[in-house]
Amino acid sequence: MTPTEGDVALACVSVLVEELVSCGLTDACVSPGSRSTPLALALRRNRDVRVHVHLDERASAFFALGLAKASGRPVALACTSGTAAAEYLPAIVEASLTRVPLLVLTADRPAELRNVGANQTIDQPGIYGRYVRSSVEAEVPGDRPEGAYWRGLATNSWWQAVAHPPQPVHVNLPFREPLVPSGEPVALGVLGPSRADLHAAPTHPTPEDALALAEVVGTHERGVIVAGSLREAAPHVLDLSRAAAWPLLAEPTSGLRLPGALAAPTVLLADERFASAHTPDAILQLGAAPTSRAGLALVAAAERLMIVDPDDLVADPHRRAESRMVVGADPLAASVAGRLEPRDTTAWHRAWLDADRAARRVVDELLDGWDEPSEGRVARDLSAALPSDATLVVGASMPIRDLDLFMAPREGLRVLGNRGASGIDGFVSTILGVSAAGGPTVGLLGDLTLLHDVGSLLWSARRGFDAVLVVPNNGGGTIFSFMPQRELPELEELFTTPHGIDLGSVCAAAGAGHERVEHSSDLVPAVKRAVGAGGVRLVEVAVDAELNRRRHAELAATVASALRG
Repeated sequence: MTPTEGDVALACVSVLVEELVSCGLTDACVSPGSRSTPLALALRRNRDVRVHVHLDERASAFFALGLAKASGRPVALACTSGTAAAEYLPAIVEASLTRVPLLVLTADRPAELRNVGANQTIDQPGIYGRYVRSSVEAEVPGDRPEGAYWRGLATNSWWQAVAHPPQPVHVNLPFREPLVPSGEPVALGVLGPSRADLHAAPTHPTPEDALALAEVVGTHERGVIVAGSLREAAPHVLDLSRAAAWPLLAEPTSGLRLPGALAAPTVLLADERFASAHTPDAILQLGAAPTSRAGLALVAAAERLMIVDPDDLVADPHRRAESRMVVGADPLAASVAGRLEPRDTTAWHRAWLDADRAARRVVDELLDGWDEPSEGRVARDLSAALPSDATLVVGASMPIRDLDLFMAPREGLRVLGNRGASGIDGFVSTILGVSAAGGPTVGLLGDLTLLHDVGSLLWSARRGFDAVLVVPNNGGGTIFSFMPQRELPELEELFTTPHGIDLGSVCAAAGAGHERVEHSSDLVPAVKRAVGAGGVRLVEVAVDAELNRRRHAELAATVASALRG
């Protein structure tokens, strides 16, 4: 018998998958669909690919995002044609802005079925715009059955994804019917050489980069280092901070909220009197722009701003940088620290350290005295209690801000978040994707963030994942109580959107574990029980939204008083 279009398609796409595996592919996320049959079969029948099946393409893409972010390796996405491909866009945007490699493989109708009213057909080539590094329209397998073409398509796509900085890539794969193979063998000819041994070139600082930065640091005593989100560890930044006697203000997602960094940097900056009296002459910003408004204001007010931007994020929203170096933060910090004559502790440095100790003491005393749960104490206690091999995945809106305010420096904890576009969508899926990379995984997310992606919880809770979701339930989007919208008469209707949903019932429907915490001291034991029990479990923390807002105000007033004293 003559091989069908389905036989040829499966054979060609199998070569593509085999070459991706040779390059390093280990995981693929697949959603059900007819047009993607050859692609789904090729992935599932390759024993070296772990396939994760998701009903919802949006959830699938955010799962892949979390897995790729945690593992550092590209993850493949495979879906059918039409709006299924469009569902990937939010996660691709986030991946693009946080430099996460994804291989987006979308099945499609062949060109002769486009723009003629064919069912489930949209204009897929280029659908993701500038949020992918490259978008390739593959040949129809029946028109291009040479194995060398499909091997080359795989290697080119892989190295486009992992080239510095990593990015998503899109391969649109049109297939003709019949889509289900008959089982007839297909000869694809000579495959040609594999290019799986190529390596992405890292970006190293030049001696000129290090010399220029060392000169600025060496001539300014009144400086600070601000570390935003970083994709790769940079422990030598602590050496640079010590050598320069510049305080290190590190966000949790920088990986540098470690002993030696300030213990309450965002609390200090939130005090306007302290911040205005301690405006640096020079700032070295590493990675992404700061999360908090106070951090952004500090950077905007600096007389001299140098940005080390290893992932080419262009992290300068106020357009104040006098220089921006697209180099690795860790090797640059090591080189600059080695060129400096170490400073003794200066009056500038002592002022920051003394204020930081006072602010940290006030924060801890206040939080320890609050038995009724507050979001700030949840963030502090959770980040302190997790084991050193754990990953804390922190959601947008209030959780990332509370963690930035209240997390104390510690070793060992990895903190991840979707801070590129800062959306709340797909976040349960992201947590589950991180958990698939291995190791204890705990998510800190708001109740609306949970509900926004509740479909992922319903689909995945019984599928063998281990993840704990810690959810302060304040009944809606209380971040708007801290924003100018709080003065609007439509605040509740349009912004805080109280939901009134029983999260325990949601967990029961999903088959997820659930425990509700109503006292601050009960949080850590509940989380430890959840981690020990395994599976997907939700620890719900009952939070009074108005009391939480008042406690933020109390904290600000008490810190201000301590700093004056």
